[in-house]
Amino acid sequence: MMFSLSLQAQTVKESYSFAVIGEPKYAVNFDHFDYVNPAAPKGGNVTLAALGTFDNFNRFALRGNAAVRTESLYDALFTTSDDEAGSYYPLVADHARYADDYSWVELTINPHARFHDGSPILASDVAFTFNKFMTEGVPQFRLIYKGTTVKAISPLTVRIALEKPGKEDMLGLFTLPILPEKFWKAHKLSEPLSTPPLASGPYRISDWKMGQYIVYSRVNDYWAADLPVNRGRWNFNTLRYDYYLDDNVAFEAFKAGAFDVRTESSAKNWATRYIGKNFANGYIVKDEQKNNAARDTRWLAFNIQRPVFADRRVRQAVSMAFDFEWMNKALFYNAYSRANSYFQNTEYAARDYPKADELTLLAPLKNEVPPEVFTTIYQPPTSNGDGFDRENLLKAGNLLTEAGWVLKGQQRVNPKTGQQLRFELLLPSGGNDQWVMPFQHNLQRLGVTMDVRQVDISQITNRLRKRDYDMMPSLWRATPWPSADLQISWSSGYINSTYNAPGVASPAIDSLINQIIRWQGNQQKLIPLGRALDRVLTWNYYMLPMWFMSGSRIAHWDKFSYPGIHPLYSSGTDAPGFDTWWYDVNKAAKLPASRR
Repeated sequence: MMFSLSLQAQTVKESYSFAVIGEPKYAVNFDHFDYVNPAAPKGGNVTLAALGTFDNFNRFALRGNAAVRTESLYDALFTTSDDEAGSYYPLVADHARYADDYSWVELTINPHARFHDGSPILASDVAFTFNKFMTEGVPQFRLIYKGTTVKAISPLTVRIALEKPGKEDMLGLFTLPILPEKFWKAHKLSEPLSTPPLASGPYRISDWKMGQYIVYSRVNDYWAADLPVNRGRWNFNTLRYDYYLDDNVAFEAFKAGAFDVRTESSAKNWATRYIGKNFANGYIVKDEQKNNAARDTRWLAFNIQRPVFADRRVRQAVSMAFDFEWMNKALFYNAYSRANSYFQNTEYAARDYPKADELTLLAPLKNEVPPEVFTTIYQPPTSNGDGFDRENLLKAGNLLTEAGWVLKGQQRVNPKTGQQLRFELLLPSGGNDQWVMPFQHNLQRLGVTMDVRQVDISQITNRLRKRDYDMMPSLWRATPWPSADLQISWSSGYINSTYNAPGVASPAIDSLINQIIRWQGNQQKLIPLGRALDRVLTWNYYMLPMWFMSGSRIAHWDKFSYPGIHPLYSSGTDAPGFDTWWYDVNKAAKLPASRR
């Protein structure tokens, strides 16, 4: 439902919901999302697991490890649906009036919106939140919204004005968590919190032991429980997360009944270890769900700021030593697919030779991008899977020689300095790393030494923030379309962003991303731009593509039910679509008394 009126040269519109591309799926009067059960019963206590430890309750702190799920403590102005990409529906907000170029928007706030202490959520809280993030939040936020103003123009109306008009940047502010000014004015956003903050979402923190467990309890008088975006969701009475330092220990605990739901990342575990009497008796259910939407992909990031990886040929040679086909067959029961795009499973992935519209974009950048961008379809190196890929290793050896690393004895060295080609792979401890040794062995065949260092999650986080590593794993989040967020990961203005794991600063990439930002919402323009950017990123070998799962593997004790529809874009801390599950008393009654 939308109204328009002309105000001088600017058209002012009114709307209930928004979509980045196209129109929102759900009409103004919708009752609930299609993928929920609106009649789902409330109840049940769920125990879950988290890896590592935690030392505070502030997800936005620039140091420390925040407790699991703390990013969900606060409601935002709008929320998204899981069966469409880039849509926004009212949560705290209930109406929007805005300029058609998205230079400004005025949002009215639902008068029923409340924090957990019963106090109202006001426009002043929204303005306070924005200013808090601008002064104490991460640097990349300040860069994106430089010059933006957010002001309360009445108790329940907030006005947002962007310095640079842009639909996606505006919609990005719609999902900013709203912090209560009364609590946060006395605390720094950048610092850890030792006690839970005043919040507003469907769950509140009700119990914890620092570093060991945290319990969330459903808010019985949650103000937004019956809004269309929440109906059928948030059904459990309590969610308890127990922390485990090691995933193998967590797995054995799950099988024994210490917690209820487990998402399995190891294909080998899934194929061989989910056995025993609790599976045979049907007490634990294995569920594999396929998903053809944009997928999270795993990569190994080269720190190109380090001299060892400054040369593209070295990065390419190291990539050729990663024998995915053998690993997938020998270690992972062929459960993975190889990542080959930053827009995996979307129409924005570069799959064919560049077409005329792409070449038009790429031609001015000819001197700044690899020549293969224009002539060759990118594919990661492939092998026959027998464990000794002579052809790829020969090519890799030639690349290293070209880059000035000659073979002396069994080692690649720089003949001028005598320096050995050696680097460190930084890994989180307790993870699934059976792929490391074969990769290390292949590199040895090339005369390259890869040292492996495992550190705890706190050190990983710290070293990532400082970019203190040669190479480390990097999860590339599913990207359904080329969004303005790409600048945080790749633009030179965000060189210090933790999302820019390789440390890329390229005028060519800046140019393409600036055009992507300019054409937000215009699918016709974004398709060639996305594909052009994909080619430039992949052919620069900034990251080594590892793999992705074409679905999810979830095991759970058989006491839950969930809707028949698994939405394409569902994710979740615990399992895809977990916020729509409910406790099923009839199923639970069939379990041993201690597991109900």
